Amino acid sequence: MTLRQTFQKPIRVLMILSALIVVTGLVIGWDTDELTMQTAIGQTKDTLQTSEDFQYLERANRAFINLVKQTRPAVVQITTQTKRNQSRAPERLLPDDIYKFFFGPEPDPRREQERDPDPIQGLGSGVIVREDGYILTNNHVIDGVDHITVKLANGREYPAKLVGSDPGQFNRNGGGSDLALLKIDADNLPALQFGDSDALEVGEWVIAIGSPLGLTQTVTRGIVSAKGRDRNSSLVAFGNFIQTDAPINRGNSGGALINIRGELVGINTLIASGGSTMGNIGIGFAIPSNLAQQLMPSLIEDGRVVRGWLGIYMDPVDHDLADKLQFEEPRGVVVESVVQNSPAEKAGIQPRDIILEFDGEVVRDINHLRYTVAAKRVGKPIKIKVLRKGTQEKQLTVKLAERTAEAVARAEGSTIQEDQTESFAGLRVRNLTPSIADRFGYASKETGVIVAEVADDSDAARQGIRPGALIQEIEWEPVDNLDTYIEIVTELKKQNKEKVLLYVKSVDGLRGGYVSGYLTVRVATSDR
Repeated sequence: MTLRQTFQKPIRVLMILSALIVVTGLVIGWDTDELTMQTAIGQTKDTLQTSEDFQYLERANRAFINLVKQTRPAVVQITTQTKRNQSRAPERLLPDDIYKFFFGPEPDPRREQERDPDPIQGLGSGVIVREDGYILTNNHVIDGVDHITVKLANGREYPAKLVGSDPGQFNRNGGGSDLALLKIDADNLPALQFGDSDALEVGEWVIAIGSPLGLTQTVTRGIVSAKGRDRNSSLVAFGNFIQTDAPINRGNSGGALINIRGELVGINTLIASGGSTMGNIGIGFAIPSNLAQQLMPSLIEDGRVVRGWLGIYMDPVDHDLADKLQFEEPRGVVVESVVQNSPAEKAGIQPRDIILEFDGEVVRDINHLRYTVAAKRVGKPIKIKVLRKGTQEKQLTVKLAERTAEAVARAEGSTIQEDQTESFAGLRVRNLTPSIADRFGYASKETGVIVAEVADDSDAARQGIRPGALIQEIEWEPVDNLDTYIEIVTELKKQNKEKVLLYVKSVDGLRGGYVSGYLTVRVATSDR
């Protein structure tokens, strides 16, 4: 076959051209009239280390290394010790003969008293926020302990004293942020500067530093996954959490969440875990640095945090209502109801009013107003702008009261004095209303009574019962509500019982779901 015959066959021509392109490495630039040579692997003098992409990666890698070197010395390990209760033998439900068969004879009580049992050890993290030894951590790290020790990054250890705390759980102050402030006797310490947590953006890089499982100075990296999370309200009343996927585990509580500028933007506090998983699943929560910075002066000066209370129930302004009011976007809150004798009622706020501004600041939504009110000074006159009946703007003045457990109870329809029982077995309880069930994270179908107060020196406190727990049975009898509880307790008092069996349920704020079981508690003589 001649060359002329070959080029008369179109298919053969295409095959020949394709082979030429592959052999010579020619690439036709269809957007231009030029032919360019394709550089094959191994034909360039550039190595991986000198490539432009690698240089970008190396600079980012070096930036993170320097960031860790700069910030890690300001993060400390906190260890705690709590004396074990020696006032009584542990309770058991097995008869004596069966107990001795499985576990042998009981130890001699006299020898038990002579032996000093090892204290309960606790572990957490903290952040140095002032060079003169002030350290932020979580209240649940140091709550109820006898001794606190701080270990610096250089290995030196110092005893620490508690300056102030803001318990997260429902208590006499109505619940707070779960922050605590410690002080050690040291100067010229490496301290982290506060960053602006409000300026954080979802997707922004952050690092977490702490002591998970006792592994000091552990560094993990992730991003800001979300902001303004109010998850686990049964554990923390005022969190407004930053959500992050930076791995956080047990022992990280109280540690630092840091932005790429080396600033403290959060105090790592909680993790979410599913099922039997106890560790990190990529969902962690940190208290925003702006909230921590706001509360620090009160913790230093007063040892606690005083929050403002307005006394209203709120509904959101949704898109439909915003359109009706000709707002460009939803803003403000709708007053659903006003608590009797509250600061809101005294100021003239009415149901269905729409609160537009509070102390000169535009109200964005329910959470924004809630945190703004809590941050204001009690008793200070504050201007409020409300919209009434959709058209009438009114300027009102309110003097906030202190947010206490009594104030919170009043907001739920009744005061503690009206709704709460007398103490029995160191416990004061109240009805489980739908609003209380929602606040503590219980399902609407749950029955029982909610624990409002636990006496510090009671057996119930030693057994781990806390405010917010749900009592659903007493001595095998179901507790449907406060009335049945009172009936059962009245009968038990007649029987002069020394111990009672309770079925108690509580929300597991760290892992999700519930923790429940039977507990036997001693009844004080004064309660019989």
